[in-house]
Amino acid sequence: MNYEQIIQSTVKSNNSKIVLLVLDGIGDIRNIKFKNKTPLEYAHTPNLDKLAKESVTGRMHPILPGITPGSGPGHLGLFGYDPIDNSIGRGVLEAIGIDFELKSYDVAARCNFATMNDNGLITDRRAGRIPTEMTIELCNSLKSIHEIDGVEIIIKPGKGHRFVTIFRSKEKEIGSMINDTDPLVEGKAPLVATGKNPPSQFLSKVINQFIKKGYDLLKDKHPANAFLMRGIASKPKIPSMRDKYLLESAAIATYPMYRGIASLLGMTLLPAPDSIEGLFETYINYHHKYDFFFIHVKGTDQAGEDGDFDSKVSCIEKVDQALPIILENKPNVLAITGDHSSPCAMHSHSWHPIPLLLHSQFAGLDDVKKFHENACNNGGLGFFESKYLMGLLLANAKRLDKFGA
Repeated sequence: MNYEQIIQSTVKSNNSKIVLLVLDGIGDIRNIKFKNKTPLEYAHTPNLDKLAKESVTGRMHPILPGITPGSGPGHLGLFGYDPIDNSIGRGVLEAIGIDFELKSYDVAARCNFATMNDNGLITDRRAGRIPTEMTIELCNSLKSIHEIDGVEIIIKPGKGHRFVTIFRSKEKEIGSMINDTDPLVEGKAPLVATGKNPPSQFLSKVINQFIKKGYDLLKDKHPANAFLMRGIASKPKIPSMRDKYLLESAAIATYPMYRGIASLLGMTLLPAPDSIEGLFETYINYHHKYDFFFIHVKGTDQAGEDGDFDSKVSCIEKVDQALPIILENKPNVLAITGDHSSPCAMHSHSWHPIPLLLHSQFAGLDDVKKFHENACNNGGLGFFESKYLMGLLLANAKRLDKFGA
């Protein structure tokens, strides 16, 4: 038997409550410009530090040492779905996250509005993080492209600079084995879409035509005069949290991508205000109705990708200030961690292990007195892959029977 099969053979139900608080991209590396500290180390976090003294800590590899995860694999691992065996494209997650009903024959792409110069090079991959209102207007312009070569094109705005494009064809088979067009760095041209098999090659030609037509429509829409596609994918089959863990689960997340992951795993999507206090208050309002709560905070990742050390510190401090709201109705098990690291110095996701704090009546204590990366290096949980976290949460919630005689 493998680990997942052991969990499924021993899992049981009870009345315990589990909260998984994910500070997206929380992990970082020490910065010589800020007293040789990480943002988590630099921030004033009395509540997190007090909780660390009453908890056990460690660090997690989102996938494997040295492997940088996308947001999808990073979260799948946290929920106990092996990110290597379970691949879900960003396009699918974004589409489901805005409550779009994907069909089995649909292919979805997550798109970012971007800024392109006169030489065809991308100068800002997020178009200055334009507001949602502007994205809605731009999407309305792109909706004039409603069909190419028999493939229906559906465009839906997301949050901020993001939108979703769904390619739908009932007559012709379309495939999703297509590369991203995002070059992932500024100063380069968008990549040409290419497919790896005949159905994907057909759709890649449609995508390239769509991009050309779209760029023509956006040419005077600076700073959002281009767009980049990521995570071109079709909807997979994956077991729900209820089927896998006997958990009635709920998600409190603002951004469509993370709502999409949660929805795909069968979680109920709860109201998610933009403020951190609002997210935590939603947990208080619904804490009696569900067994498992996934609470997602985006600001730490956004600051890391922007290279904004001060903003990352500020977001961490806001989480710390609001933490007593959760502790008013403390769950039986509380885990605070991230889905991946987003070091400010790198302006991107990275492979660096994520700090983890695990609090429960049965978690035990270690000698760690503060919650940050370097303190967690000495934590009692050591270093492990994030796909094992759910097993620890279930065990601490007394939701696993003994294995074997």
